[in-house]
Amino acid sequence: MTSTRSVTPVPLVRAKYETVLESWIAEQKRSATARPDLISDSDLARQSSEVLSTLLEGLDSGSLDVSGPAWEHMRAALRGISLSRVRLGFSPSETVLFILSLKEPIFDPLQELDPSNRAEAILELNKLIDRLALVTSEVYQQGREEVILRQQQEMLELSTPVVKLWQGILALPLIGTLDSERTQVVMESLLQAIVDTGSTIAIIDITGVPTVDTKVAQHLIQTVAAARLMGADCMISGIRPQIAQTIIHLGITLPDVVTKATLADAFLVALDRLGQHVVATDPVSAAGR
Repeated sequence: MTSTRSVTPVPLVRAKYETVLESWIAEQKRSATARPDLISDSDLARQSSEVLSTLLEGLDSGSLDVSGPAWEHMRAALRGISLSRVRLGFSPSETVLFILSLKEPIFDPLQELDPSNRAEAILELNKLIDRLALVTSEVYQQGREEVILRQQQEMLELSTPVVKLWQGILALPLIGTLDSERTQVVMESLLQAIVDTGSTIAIIDITGVPTVDTKVAQHLIQTVAAARLMGADCMISGIRPQIAQTIIHLGITLPDVVTKATLADAFLVALDRLGQHVVATDPVSAAGR
């Protein structure tokens, strides 16, 4: 953007700083997009004061190039405010209108100028605030994308819980479709749990996986191989009849992997490998002891 020089009488606006600020805050509260349920009066006042102060700081430089070094503090302020409003649940339009609503309050002090200078100053400020609103919109969109990506990552991590069934035995119940990204999260969660618990057996339960195709099978084999490299044997449970038929039909092989129909069956095998057994007791006898 080509840098131009500001003709706005900054001292005039600065002299009425408190009046402009109060008028701007009141304008925001009257707006149809006011969200007192999302932001307190004190935070609204703090954000408004920060923007107005940095606006005057930028105007003091004489430059109207909002992408230049003179407006670095303003860009930082808009980024912080936009990201906070993303997290609070403000919409894109509500966030942009926060900046646009400054126009009328900041135009008021310019009424003291003669008509020709007033028109030029108002036009200058109008264009400047529009540019700042555009910056706010771009930062908001970037922030929302970051939040969405972080939430997706958190959901992936929550959907791959590693459960300690017994001393030395872990279970990883999978629900939903396995893709490359999720497989990576599965591997990392399982391997970290193996290290943390010192477990030697891991059961991957796919009861909640709707279908198993060649790609899903490859992801499972990769996970099993990674666990073995960490010194843990893996079993796969939850092989339903439909999935078994699909695996046979596709010619998929799970080399050297113990598979069981249910997690309970796999758990019994795991206990046996550790030299432990489940012993049934007589309830009546147990109650009499």
